[in-house]
Amino acid sequence: MSNHPNRGPKGPSANPTSAEVRSAREAAGLSQTAAAALIYCTLRGWQEWEAGNRRMHPGLWELFRIKAEFLRGGNSAPQTAP
Repeated sequence: MSNHPNRGPKGPSANPTSAEVRSAREAAGLSQTAAAALIYCTLRGWQEWEAGNRRMHPGLWELFRIKAEFLRGGNSAPQTAP
Protein backbone atom coordinates (compact mmCIF):
# COMPACT_ATOMS: atom_id res chain seq x y z
CA MET A 1 0.00 0.00 0.00
CA SER A 2 2.76 2.41 -0.95
CA ASN A 3 0.40 4.94 -2.51
CA HIS A 4 -1.60 5.51 0.67
CA PRO A 5 -1.90 9.29 1.32
CA ASN A 6 -0.67 9.02 4.91
CA ARG A 7 2.40 6.99 4.00
CA GLY A 8 3.87 9.19 1.31
CA PRO A 9 6.84 11.53 1.46
CA LYS A 10 6.87 14.39 3.93
CA GLY A 11 5.40 17.62 2.69
CA PRO A 12 3.04 20.40 3.70
CA SER A 13 0.14 17.97 3.97
CA ALA A 14 2.03 15.21 5.82
CA ASN A 15 1.19 13.85 9.24
CA PRO A 16 2.80 15.93 11.98
CA THR A 17 5.20 14.32 14.43
CA SER A 18 4.21 14.04 18.08
CA ALA A 19 6.75 16.76 18.90
CA GLU A 20 5.17 19.09 16.34
CA VAL A 21 1.71 18.50 17.80
CA ARG A 22 2.88 19.21 21.33
CA SER A 23 4.95 22.28 20.46
CA ALA A 24 2.11 23.79 18.40
CA ARG A 25 -0.31 23.30 21.28
CA GLU A 26 2.10 24.82 23.78
CA ALA A 27 2.86 27.74 21.45
CA ALA A 28 -0.88 28.41 21.25
CA GLY A 29 -1.03 28.40 25.06
CA LEU A 30 -3.64 25.64 25.16
CA SER A 31 -4.11 22.68 27.45
CA GLN A 32 -4.58 19.28 25.88
CA THR A 33 -8.28 19.49 26.75
CA ALA A 34 -8.68 22.90 25.10
CA ALA A 35 -6.70 21.86 22.02
CA ALA A 36 -8.85 18.74 21.60
CA ALA A 37 -12.04 20.74 21.98
CA LEU A 38 -10.82 23.26 19.41
CA ILE A 39 -10.87 20.62 16.66
CA TYR A 40 -13.74 18.54 18.07
CA CYS A 41 -11.76 15.47 19.09
CA THR A 42 -11.46 13.63 22.38
CA LEU A 43 -8.86 14.36 25.01
CA ARG A 44 -7.68 10.77 24.70
CA GLY A 45 -7.19 11.18 20.96
CA TRP A 46 -5.08 14.30 21.52
CA GLN A 47 -3.01 12.51 24.15
CA GLU A 48 -2.40 9.64 21.73
CA TRP A 49 -1.12 12.07 19.09
CA GLU A 50 1.25 13.76 21.53
CA ALA A 51 2.49 10.42 22.83
CA GLY A 52 3.20 9.24 19.29
CA ASN A 53 0.81 6.31 19.58
CA ARG A 54 -1.41 7.58 16.74
CA ARG A 55 -0.82 9.81 13.76
CA MET A 56 -2.84 12.99 13.42
CA HIS A 57 -4.63 13.28 10.09
CA PRO A 58 -3.17 16.09 7.97
CA GLY A 59 -6.61 17.72 7.70
CA LEU A 60 -6.98 17.92 11.47
CA TRP A 61 -3.43 19.25 11.74
CA GLU A 62 -4.25 22.01 9.27
CA LEU A 63 -7.51 22.79 11.08
CA PHE A 64 -5.69 23.07 14.39
CA ARG A 65 -3.02 25.36 12.96
CA ILE A 66 -5.62 27.64 11.34
CA LYS A 67 -7.75 27.87 14.48
CA ALA A 68 -4.75 28.33 16.78
CA GLU A 69 -3.49 31.18 14.59
CA PHE A 70 -6.93 32.78 14.70
CA LEU A 71 -6.96 32.54 18.50
CA ARG A 72 -3.59 34.28 18.63
CA GLY A 73 -5.04 37.09 16.55
CA GLY A 74 -2.85 36.45 13.54
CA ASN A 75 -5.63 36.45 10.97
CA SER A 76 -9.16 37.68 10.71
CA ALA A 77 -12.03 35.25 10.35
CA PRO A 78 -12.59 33.92 6.85
CA GLN A 79 -15.15 35.96 4.95
CA THR A 80 -18.09 34.29 3.28
CA ALA A 81 -19.37 35.41 -0.08
CA PRO A 82 -22.60 37.47 0.05
